[in-house]
Amino acid sequence: MTRAGNPGSGSDWPEALCAPVRNLPPHSHLWIALSGGMDSVLLLHVAARLYAHTGQLSAVHVNHQLQANASHTEQFCQQLCSELDVPLHVQRVQVKAPQDPGNGSSGGIEEAARNARYQVLENVLSTGDLLLMAHHGDDQAETVLFRLLRGTGIAGLGGMPRSRPLGNGTLHRPLLDLSRIELEAWATEKGIDWVEDPSNTDERFDRNFLRQSIMPLLKGRWPSLVNRIAHSARSCREADELAVKLAEVRFQQCATSQETLDVNALGQLTVAEQKNLLRWWIIHNRYAPPSIADWPRVIADLINAPADGDPELRGNGFTIRRYKGNLYLVGKRPALPQVRLSLVPGQERVWGEWRLRLEAAADPEMPVPDIRISTRAGGERLRPTPDGPSKSLKNWLQEQNIPPWERARLPLFLEVNEGSEEVVGAGDVWLSDKYCGEAPASGWRIVVERECN
Repeated sequence: MTRAGNPGSGSDWPEALCAPVRNLPPHSHLWIALSGGMDSVLLLHVAARLYAHTGQLSAVHVNHQLQANASHTEQFCQQLCSELDVPLHVQRVQVKAPQDPGNGSSGGIEEAARNARYQVLENVLSTGDLLLMAHHGDDQAETVLFRLLRGTGIAGLGGMPRSRPLGNGTLHRPLLDLSRIELEAWATEKGIDWVEDPSNTDERFDRNFLRQSIMPLLKGRWPSLVNRIAHSARSCREADELAVKLAEVRFQQCATSQETLDVNALGQLTVAEQKNLLRWWIIHNRYAPPSIADWPRVIADLINAPADGDPELRGNGFTIRRYKGNLYLVGKRPALPQVRLSLVPGQERVWGEWRLRLEAAADPEMPVPDIRISTRAGGERLRPTPDGPSKSLKNWLQEQNIPPWERARLPLFLEVNEGSEEVVGAGDVWLSDKYCGEAPASGWRIVVERECN
């Protein structure tokens, strides 16, 4: 990994513009996200002046095919990159318009286009690559104000980070400390051409309304508005960093595993600490925290539910549930087969999140047992120890503190012999000595592997 491969001087460009593009994080290859608009075109010109000679500079253009001038913009980007001798990757995407809420606000076509764009950008990056995006100070101010109006917390009010991971590489925004007025003045001075996106003036979209109608009024009253908002965003980012550190400390105090929290320990925290910990826990497990208006009530329900209660906090792709003094973060699971499966040597079976195999453990001439995989039907019994009494499977699983939702998904291994069935295993909780250990009595070993939650 190199630090930009001896960038050029860019001496005929303003140093205030060149410095942030010259002083980049270490990287293997440099990419410019090129929309065709003023800011990204200017960024490409500066990067080309500094890095084109290194052979480690490319651009990527995402054609959303939403605007009447989309083809013209794509051609413009191709021509520009050809003139600057910068390789260009063009990706056309089909943006599926969501159900129109009727007001053009966020969550509509803009968000769908953004998601498609970032997916393309993520896909082009190899390990160690750096992607530059041309967001500037005005973009940051609009983002913070937009999120404030949506009621976001301190993490959102921290605005766009200067750098963050993206796929196998890193996304970096070198122009965040510069204003739109500064960038446009430099672009005009250099005689640079760009393409205007016609949708930028459509005030049905919230961001355009802020940019066209609200920000000019605020700047007229407070000329240093962009700098003030940038200062507030930095303060929010710092506060969010402290909140994350506190959540990590509290997690060490309350966690019984990566997916479980002790209810009693959680109950000793303040409501603010409880909310902070739960939100961090959800994010740490790569889910988005749900929008909840009354966190104190939801947390109280989780902590104070009766022993036989079944409180839940539902989110997108996960659920937080309570069982016997612990909170469990349960991710969405694959569907289970609707029929029994046979466990055959040399053939892996998929059972929801489980991977199951039958392997020869001794003499390969040993008869192959008839092992079936099933879920509980009710009334099953097992013999946990070879010489011990048989027990109800239902009661035994309760004794092992297996949560109800896990019991329903456990693959049961049934040995079929002359019309009778014997439970010889239950997921990775228990296997009969006949089918586990160094020398299983049957000569065959059942291998159970489970994907992480």
